[in-house]
Amino acid sequence: MNQSFIPYKPPCSQRGFSLIYFLYLLIAISCAPKKKGSELVWDVNFSIIGSQSSPRAADLNQDGVLDFVIGAGKNEFQESERGIIAINGVDGELLWAHPSEDQVYGAPLFQDINQDGVPDVFIGGRSPYFKAIDGKTGNLLWEYRYGYEDHPVLKYARFNFNTAVSVPDQNGDGIPDILVSNGGNYEAQPYLTEHRYPGVLMVFDAKTGEILAADTLPDGKETYMSPVAFQQPGESGTMVVFGSGGETIDGALYVAKLEDLMDNNLSNSIPIATENGHGFIATPVIADINHDGMYDIIAISHASNAVAIDGKTLEPIWQNRVPGTECSNSFAVGQFTDDDTPDFFTFVSQGVWPENTGSVQVLFDGSTGEIVFTDSLGCTGFSSPVAYDLNNDGIDEAIISINDFDCNRFIGDQSSFTVENRLLVIDFKTCSHYSIDQSKGFKNIFSTPWIGDIDGDGFLDLVHCQYYSHSDVLSFLGMRIKRIDLPIKMRKKPLWGAYMGSKGNAIYPIP
Repeated sequence: MNQSFIPYKPPCSQRGFSLIYFLYLLIAISCAPKKKGSELVWDVNFSIIGSQSSPRAADLNQDGVLDFVIGAGKNEFQESERGIIAINGVDGELLWAHPSEDQVYGAPLFQDINQDGVPDVFIGGRSPYFKAIDGKTGNLLWEYRYGYEDHPVLKYARFNFNTAVSVPDQNGDGIPDILVSNGGNYEAQPYLTEHRYPGVLMVFDAKTGEILAADTLPDGKETYMSPVAFQQPGESGTMVVFGSGGETIDGALYVAKLEDLMDNNLSNSIPIATENGHGFIATPVIADINHDGMYDIIAISHASNAVAIDGKTLEPIWQNRVPGTECSNSFAVGQFTDDDTPDFFTFVSQGVWPENTGSVQVLFDGSTGEIVFTDSLGCTGFSSPVAYDLNNDGIDEAIISINDFDCNRFIGDQSSFTVENRLLVIDFKTCSHYSIDQSKGFKNIFSTPWIGDIDGDGFLDLVHCQYYSHSDVLSFLGMRIKRIDLPIKMRKKPLWGAYMGSKGNAIYPIP
């Protein structure tokens, strides 16, 4: 299915906080155990640094309350003593910080490798930077050090490390290992192929940091995508999904067998979608949308072409393009329509990078690929949404972070201007939205919010990041992280409460 769509005329007639939504929310709260209204539990501030990462949660100090880790740093190419920070979920106090040579923009992956009962942290970023950090102390366990100038593959693994995922144990030590991609080059100019090098897909021994396998992408293109790994129900083999290309460079979406990568050979990878003049940057998601009990692959290219691929046959199920826009934002997956098929919600940006202007919110019906909701809230940003049924009406709502400013500004314009960051709930049933939090003089360009139950009291909590802003939107001038307790009973655990889902693997589980 391939449908045309004009994104600038949203179909919903209602805007803002609707009376219908208000009644739904009153009913939901009145039927649940009582808790007072939303409460700002803590608001922790950090000078100078900022982040292009997203917070994820784990109990690092063993007090029974979830703590938060996020990549951070100063402006690009600058060293920082706070390249990775861990925050106490109870009071927002700093548990530990770890230095970085450049910006750490990957989201953390948690796994206990030193067997102390506390999850350790795997995280990467620019320069290149990829480390395993002791979750309890913040001390280094191991790190990637580039020194492969003469290696036919690893000589290219000298750029940026994206967000990593776990894969089944590959070397028999009983510990799941780490899949991550490396690619990109800041010296490459838009539309030009000079100084562009093949992206590299790598598997690390999680315990020691040894490189177990690596190969360049089969088309020789760069990569900015975080890979995804999954197993089909009842099958033992692991499939890997990865993407190539950039904002202005052709690319493709691929599926490969993990066992082929472990043989250092991605030549048998299957291209399941291609794009001209753009690549695949946003992380794909995995969900069963044709109800055959098998996982399917849903992705969106930088040209805003959404594709759904049958995970069994690797044939297209549907595709739909949002013309005149670009996309670097991953999907939130949820039950956003009134059927039992997962649906897919994201942001796209009007215009052409790096002169994007407004932001357009788009909901794809998981069954058909039809665009069933749009809105045009805020200006260009690259955070991803999360989802939960906040009002208990059987339909998930999306929580998004947007920035209000003059959308016609060039994104690299460094003159002072006013920005207001807003954290919004979008109700797809009533075509309405309302604010949870908003702050003038703050922005959020990259960080995805987090929702879940931090302290085990049965109510939803929310953590989100904001960044001081009085000049260009990409500069770091300091940051703050907030914990807000919501008066909403958590009837079930969020499935998509963080970047790449609540488990950080981009998989929406089959019921």
